[in-house]
Amino acid sequence: MSITYKDTDGVQGMKTAGRLASEVLDYLTPHIKPGITTKEIDRLAAECMKKQGTTSATLGYQPPGYPPYPASLCTSVNHVVCHGIPNEKPLKKGDIVNVDVTVIKDGWFGDTSRMFMVGEVSIAAKRLVNLTYDAMWHGIMHVKPGVHLGDIGFAIQKFAESNGFSVVREFCGHGIGRNFHEEPQVLHYGKPGTLEELKPGMTFTIEPMINAGRKDVKEFGNDGWTIVTKDHSLSAQWEHTILVTESGYEVLTLSAGSPPPPPFVNA
Repeated sequence: MSITYKDTDGVQGMKTAGRLASEVLDYLTPHIKPGITTKEIDRLAAECMKKQGTTSATLGYQPPGYPPYPASLCTSVNHVVCHGIPNEKPLKKGDIVNVDVTVIKDGWFGDTSRMFMVGEVSIAAKRLVNLTYDAMWHGIMHVKPGVHLGDIGFAIQKFAESNGFSVVREFCGHGIGRNFHEEPQVLHYGKPGTLEELKPGMTFTIEPMINAGRKDVKEFGNDGWTIVTKDHSLSAQWEHTILVTESGYEVLTLSAGSPPPPPFVNA
């Protein structure tokens, strides 16, 4: 997706939507602890969106071949890779959960997700969560005009696999703007110099799904949405919406409570 970089209304619209999506995650952060259900997280998010004057892009979302999505966000716990539907099961100490929020504000879409560690988690779980965050940033750092999408995917894949993890192939980042999902697809693996060339004004998500075990995934149950690791290994994901600027990138989904970039980003 492209907005004209000099279209200040478009850029400002995307910045506002992105910040508000991130502020939903800020609002949820103190509540995500042992004993809360993902259904309650969803209720709190809907409450926050109402206060903001935003609407959820996921509630009722129905791409071809899918049932309408029934919640205001996605909550993917432990071996759930993505699109986990909030339910009544309480989170317990040691769980990891991805909370994925997309809001609509004045027709613009802001899409972001964070991992949360519930209470004290295992060293292996913490390592997966932290290195998946780093993997996302290794991709983001490559964003600038003239770079190819394959360069971003290669950077993420190389970093993840060098740390003994695998990259999910079936789901990827995407263009975003006046629509939830647009071209191009942003793969989190690939070959340098391949796929679309980046140009100023493009807006898209980078959202790697990284597994502790094998890369293979499968559908779980019959809700039409939930995706899990085939080998039951843990999976983690982080997501930001990115704008390609004239000289590099701007992360649009930042707010007061966003985790800071890893030290290597500003090194």
